[in-house]
Order: sequence, then C-alpha cells, then structure tokens
Amino acid sequence: MKQGRLLPLIVACALFIENMDSTAIATSLPMMARDLGTDPIALKLALTAYLLALAVFIPVSGWIADRFGARRTFMAAIGVFLLGSLACAACHSLETLVAARFVQGMGGALMVPVGRLVLLRAIPKSELVAAWSWLAIPALVAPVLGPPLGGFITTYFHWRWIFGINLPMGMLGIELARRYIPDVREDVKPLDWRGFALSGFGLALAMFGFSTLGRHLVSLPVALGCLAVGLAALIGYVVHARRHPHPLLDLRLFRLPTFRAGVLGGGVFRVGIGAIPFLLPLMLQLGFGLDPLHSGLLTFASAIGAIGMKTIATRVLKRFGFRDVLRFNALVCAAMLAGYGLFRSSTPHALIVGTLIVAGCFRSLQFTSLNAISFAEVEPAHMSQATSLSGMMQQFSLSLGVAVAGYALQLVGWVTGHAPTAAASFGPAFVIVGALSGVSAWWMWRLPVDAGQELAGRAVPDEEIAQPQAAQRPAT
Repeated sequence: MKQGRLLPLIVACALFIENMDSTAIATSLPMMARDLGTDPIALKLALTAYLLALAVFIPVSGWIADRFGARRTFMAAIGVFLLGSLACAACHSLETLVAARFVQGMGGALMVPVGRLVLLRAIPKSELVAAWSWLAIPALVAPVLGPPLGGFITTYFHWRWIFGINLPMGMLGIELARRYIPDVREDVKPLDWRGFALSGFGLALAMFGFSTLGRHLVSLPVALGCLAVGLAALIGYVVHARRHPHPLLDLRLFRLPTFRAGVLGGGVFRVGIGAIPFLLPLMLQLGFGLDPLHSGLLTFASAIGAIGMKTIATRVLKRFGFRDVLRFNALVCAAMLAGYGLFRSSTPHALIVGTLIVAGCFRSLQFTSLNAISFAEVEPAHMSQATSLSGMMQQFSLSLGVAVAGYALQLVGWVTGHAPTAAASFGPAFVIVGALSGVSAWWMWRLPVDAGQELAGRAVPDEEIAQPQAAQRPAT
C-alpha cells in the first residue's frame, strides 16, 4: 500500500482507541455518576483530567520522539494508554477515576501527537491534506461505534466494560507500528526542564482550579489558589521562553499568520466544540429521559456526517481556498451548535439525527482545514515544536470547553431557578458555547487570501494576491 495511505491508517489505530474510549464514556456519564455517588456535572473532571494530561505532556512528545525514536515512543504510548484503561475499569470513586483518566492521558499525550509527527515528516506537503483525510476516516469509525456501543454496554451490562473495548485495536496498533512506522527523528537539543515545569505545572494547576470552582473535589479557596498559582506559572513561562535559546514551546511560531489562525483561532473554536460530548448526552438522558442506549443511537450521527465530509474536504478546499472555508464555516458550525439548544423532548428523533449529521459534516471540514493550515508555513526543522504547541493548545481548548459547559449549566440554573440538569437549562448553555465558537471567525477573517495555497493545490488569481497586504496580513 502507498505510504501516504499506510502510515495514516496505522496512526489511525491510536486515534481509534482514543475516540472510541472518549465517545463511549460520554454516553455513560449519568450512570457513572450514579454508581460513584457524585453529581453528574462533577464528572466533567473525569473528562478534563484526560484532556489536561494531554495538554501537560504533549509539549515533550516531540523531544521524546526525537530522543528515543518515533516508533518506540508510539508503541510505548499505546501501552500506557491501555494500562490507564484497565485502571479506569477498576476505580470506585470520582477521585480514583480522575487519577486513572490522567494516566490514560499521559499515554495519549505521546500516542497521537507522535503519530501525527511521523506523517508530517514522512509525507510531502502536497499530499498532506489527503493524508489527514485518510487518517481521519478510520479514526472516525470510533465515534460512530462509540456512543451506541457505550450505551448498549451501560444499559445491559456495566459501564466498567467500556474501558476494555479498545484493548484489541490497541494491541493491533502496537504490532503494526513495530512493523511499518519509520523510526524518524531529528537531532536532540537539551530538554528545557524549567520550561516543562512552568508550563506543565501552570496548565495543570490553572485548569484544575478553574474546573473545581464549582466546589467539586476541593473547597472554593483551594480552587482559587490553584488557579492563581497556575496562571502565575504560565506567565512565568512566557518570560522564560523569551530568554531561553531553545524553549520547550517556541512562542515565536505565533508570528506565522497561518499558525496563529489555526492554533489560536482554532483553539477558540474548539472551546465550544469541546462542550458537545459533555452537554449533549446529559441533555438527552437527564433532560429528555432517554436511556444510554437510545442516547448513543442519536449522538453517533455527528460522526456519520464527519466521515462523509472527510472524503471531499480536499476538493472543497481546492475550490474555495482555506480563508473562505475557515471564516464562513466557523460561523455555520457555531450557529448549528447553538441550534442544539432548540431540541426538546418532543423533537422527532429523525430531525435530531439529521441535524447532527449536517453539523458533523461542517465541523469535520473545519477541523481538517485547521489541522492543515496550522503547518502551512512551518519549516521542517520546526515541525516538532509546532506539533507540540498545536497539540497542547487543542487539548487545552477542549478541556476548557468541558469546564465552560459545566459552568454554563450552573449559571443558567442560577439565573432561571431551574436545576442545572433540567431540560430548560440546556438551551441557553448551547447558545453560550456556540457563541464562543463563533468568535473564532475573527482570526480566520484576517488570514491572507493565499493562505495554504500549496496545501490546497489551488492557484490564486494574481489580482487577489495583489490586494494590499496590510489589509490581508496582520502585523507580527
């Protein structure tokens, strides 16, 4: 099989088990909360713990891959993820579940970013968009299977069995990686340990403090203290990065307009999207009274739309270009996300499924475009740094989205007097997170007209490129 197809399919094994695990768990949150004796909203910590571990450890993924080799790192990462899965299955409290999910995240922090790094280094830029699509198609099978399978297991067996369904695919991924993944690496510079301590410690404390402000796990003063110390550490990292010759996260990459739009603008977009796996199953089960199986049979529809779009994303980008696709599609995705709040318990299920399919289609196009445009101007020597910084920002944004979703429900409940998980609370919450995603269009509007031209394989008319660059490209 051609390398441009074989490597993405192997890396997709890692994406498969990660997405299968996450989507199946999201469907089971209400039942997990009941068995663990905790508030369903508090289970946002189980979702954010995983995403937070990704954000903390992704920055060193590139260095570890260069130091020990991409193949060995990729295989070990899948192994750690599987061990974390077994630990999740054995937990009996919110605290132990959060800790086990963090271990899973440590494996995921190396598993997917290192796989993507292999693609970026082994595949020419002109084939990169097609490679992302090949990577995404098998991985998106997991979100199709995850919700109904997780709902079925939770309804008729026990949610603990969910953590075992990714073991066979994980073992397959390890074997395929051993045979076919190239052991690509670059010369290793000394690791910026101080930068890792400041960024990792800062992200972990800041996110933990923000997520627990709702008085889950720790008291309000402790949560505020963690948030303050974490933010101070992050500010300390910015100062440190400006002075260090080889910082862990090279913030100078944000001088590239395409990287800035893809990572910062894409991060804002993902804050709203990150709320979906938390809000939607809660609304269907706690708000509308569906059981986990029927909830899963509805929520998997988004993945069907995503798969359909992945097959034509390259042609869409070639026809319209990255800038137009990103800026208009961001607004479409935001409007459809806010529109989830219009669902009612009486809404026909066929209408809900249709809406989720269409929304998944547009959302998939946005993700494919963001993932590709972020690296349009990055030189090969800086690809490891760019991958780490981009991956960290993606996961941080998604974890922030889960936390924001929880607070949106609590805020709506406080304003309206309804219970946070009452059906009436979900509509305004979806409007809040949809509006956040829509703000990302501001970054996309500032992209130059020829942004990502090489990736899209699209010739931009000379008269468009000749437009005043001050109007097209922001100052760096």
